[in-house]
Amino acid sequence: MALSLRARLLLWLMVPLAAFVVVTALVSYDAVRHTADLAQDAALLSSARTIGEDIDWDDGRLTANIPPAALEIFESPYQDQVFYKVVVAGKELLGGNPELEGPSRESSQPVFYDSTLDGRQIRVVAYVRQLYDSGKVEPVMVIVGKTQASRHAMLEQLWRPQFLRECLMLALVAALVPLGLTVELRPLMKLKDDLTDRLPMQIEPMRAEGLPWELRPIVDAINQCIAQLKVHTATQRQFIADAAHQLRTPLTLLDTQIQYATRREHDGLVLADVLEGMRRSTRKMTDMTNQLLLLARAESSPSCVHDKVDMSAVVASVLEDLIVAAQRRAIDLGADVADGDADKVYVEGSANLLHALVANLVDNAIRYTQEGGQVTALCKRDGEHVVFQVVDNGPGIPAEARAHVFERFYRGTAPVEGTGLGLSIVREIAHLHHGTVALGQGADSTGLVVSVQLPAWRN
Repeated sequence: MALSLRARLLLWLMVPLAAFVVVTALVSYDAVRHTADLAQDAALLSSARTIGEDIDWDDGRLTANIPPAALEIFESPYQDQVFYKVVVAGKELLGGNPELEGPSRESSQPVFYDSTLDGRQIRVVAYVRQLYDSGKVEPVMVIVGKTQASRHAMLEQLWRPQFLRECLMLALVAALVPLGLTVELRPLMKLKDDLTDRLPMQIEPMRAEGLPWELRPIVDAINQCIAQLKVHTATQRQFIADAAHQLRTPLTLLDTQIQYATRREHDGLVLADVLEGMRRSTRKMTDMTNQLLLLARAESSPSCVHDKVDMSAVVASVLEDLIVAAQRRAIDLGADVADGDADKVYVEGSANLLHALVANLVDNAIRYTQEGGQVTALCKRDGEHVVFQVVDNGPGIPAEARAHVFERFYRGTAPVEGTGLGLSIVREIAHLHHGTVALGQGADSTGLVVSVQLPAWRN
């Protein structure tokens, strides 16, 4: 289950804070433990030295009189037990508990170590003092140990309050951050409500006043989307209006022809002419409907298929389909694809849409070129692009009309039947494939050259 934005933000904040609390707790515990150890070891050493100061010679023998002050150092409400032992030359016991374990190594410096006595953990210090008498030197080791209750209490008193304060801070953050996020996310909720409450056709831009600066890029992006949607909607409305206008004429003509044909006084020849006219009208409506559907498909596609398409094969297929139409008008229809470029004219896109692009250009050239003319389809590689051209020696397009020929339903002055959508479809398909379309004059300033440049296939 996906977490909410509030939960994710809280998680991003709480995880580092919790990690910080854990790390600081461990570091502070180590510091407190070190402090407690130093305090305990200092008290042990002070007691051992106090005991050592009261060891003296008496008639050539060492005696140990342990003063109460030596053990009162450890008095506390935690009922710690203190043990000591005084040993001469590592052998003779002068006093204390004989079960108290000595150090594992000898040293002239005080030695601190941990040990056990009667199953209890104790901290021990061993302190050696040299005693002199009539040229005689005796090393005396004083060993003092105590249980750990006061040390543990010191750890609790020094570390626990700090840890509890940090946990309280973490709990306050966990409680206050969701409240703060709720308050600060209100503009985002208001933005959501503004979008939800809009009517389907309400495509006005949203206001960014009063919003935090982090939300303004989102509003700007939404407004850009709204602007594009507005343009697209206006284009679709115009498209529907133009299509309805263009289809109205052949439908009206077809209706008139049907009404005329229903009159019984016509002879067979007249009826045949009327049926032929009806056939032409329906064919024109079919061509226009197919072109409209193709244009709508090209305009509505956010991206085309990313197939590897051989443009030379597409050109050959189109010429094969249109060779009969060219022969009817005695037009010399040919193709020019250099053998060396045959394996290099690959592009990325949709084979069906590219077939429609080539077919529209070649069909237009056949329609507008005079009988007995020439139409040539060229395909070549030009650097990182594939260039497809259709060259004819027809009347061409005047320079002042070239800016309008890509508009929908635009027709020139030539008396040729058509839908006025061919070049619009070509432009949309070229743009869909990240290409360009350009118009130019043929050789000797005659005819027309339509050039389509498409990015070449990249391996």
